[in-house]
Amino acid sequence: MRAAVLLLLSFFGSALAEPVDFALPDLDGEIHRLSDYRGRWVVVNLWATWCPPCRAEMPDLVFFHDTHAESGRAMVLGINFEDAPLERVRAFLDDYLVSYPILRMKPGPRGPFGLVRGLPTTYLVSPEGKLVHRHTGMVNRVLLERWLRQFGEG
Repeated sequence: MRAAVLLLLSFFGSALAEPVDFALPDLDGEIHRLSDYRGRWVVVNLWATWCPPCRAEMPDLVFFHDTHAESGRAMVLGINFEDAPLERVRAFLDDYLVSYPILRMKPGPRGPFGLVRGLPTTYLVSPEGKLVHRHTGMVNRVLLERWLRQFGEG
């Protein structure tokens, strides 16, 4: 049993260490690849307009992005994970003053990094393109800053 657990942990750890990539359209249909943002920490956030916790965390995601994007150290990349009319998504983003790139993906059991257990779901991708952390549930600026310290500085 112990050997099986160690083998599983070893596999999971190595899976997280591999560079990841995906390609999705933005609201104008332009394709963005995660690899376009190599060289900085990328917070990838899956959300939907109907999701109350997603709406609650938006201001902190905007604050985090605006604080770090100019320096090039980190940024937020949102993925609208629903089948909603484009006009509704645009109006939502205007209401929340979202300043980071938004991509779209049809909802389903799997997202760009595998199984999605709920919304919001947030991932942290290293400057080398490696998935280093995933979190289901709300995030805030304090938690995001803690992740940068924890994963970015050893």
